[in-house]
Amino acid sequence: MKISDIREMKNEELYGELDRLRRYVFDLRSQAVTEKLQDPSLLTRARRDIARVFTVLRERGEQGIEQKQYHLEALATHKRSK
Repeated sequence: MKISDIREMKNEELYGELDRLRRYVFDLRSQAVTEKLQDPSLLTRARRDIARVFTVLRERGEQGIEQKQYHLEALATHKRSK
């Protein structure tokens, strides 16, 4: 993912992308443990994408990025359970 694509996203989209990337890294790490990961560079690329999202959020002056993401995850989970 390019930084220009990330900068075009709204903050809510960035938090969603951050959640998606973290889940993706988790999946890649679990594949690496079971030795089914074909391309180890995918893990590095995903981590760098996470760093890019954090960079853009901080450039925009976002405070408490982790807390906001957990709050949005809780809201999404609550909406799914209804």
